[in-house]
Amino acid sequence: MKTLGMIGGTSWHSTIVYYRLINKLVGQKIGTQANPPLIIHSINIEIMREQDSDKINAKYLEVSQKLEQAGAEAIVICANTPHMAYDFVQPKIGIPIFHIADAIGKEASKLGLNKLGLLGNRPTLTKGFIQSQLLDNYSIETSIPDEQYLDKCHDYISKELTQGQFNDQAKDFFIEQMQFLKNKGAEGIILGCTELPMLIDQKDVDMPLLATTDLHTQMAADFILSK
Repeated sequence: MKTLGMIGGTSWHSTIVYYRLINKLVGQKIGTQANPPLIIHSINIEIMREQDSDKINAKYLEVSQKLEQAGAEAIVICANTPHMAYDFVQPKIGIPIFHIADAIGKEASKLGLNKLGLLGNRPTLTKGFIQSQLLDNYSIETSIPDEQYLDKCHDYISKELTQGQFNDQAKDFFIEQMQFLKNKGAEGIILGCTELPMLIDQKDVDMPLLATTDLHTQMAADFILSK
């Protein structure tokens, strides 16, 4: 098996899900008597809360370099928002970082979806790192909630979901946003926060949900098992 580096901590709830799913997916192929070689570096989520792009880029480059030096053959960032550092970090290291938007794009293409709605925190919605990757590499258009709802999206995620708090009020809000995005032409919804699939299930809505965590961890597991 190949050795995978994992950058976690944003949030640690998300990191646990990534760790569990990668081990589970690999175990389905090799048996539960074994587990994959993983190197985990968990950062302090406060660096993401500061929303200082230069500091975020520097930290993710530092951690990526450490993982490469430690023997990682590829890296998975265990959350959506930190992929804002991808374009800065990837050219400066010698191993691949699996972009979460590539996991989304491959699944959406398989399902024949050309227009997607995106839910997530404010940086994920407004920085464009998912939208541009989907448009440039998969010709998939992405829409986001209206400006008046962006702060509420962000607050529910950063102040509740990433701190392990899940309630019906947040669930109702995000389901309502999905309907708005469907009215804008979305054929499916990207759950662009690792904690969102813990809040909303496919049975709650009548359109395809693309849970980035599930798709991203499958990409990671496939790499670990690749020849």
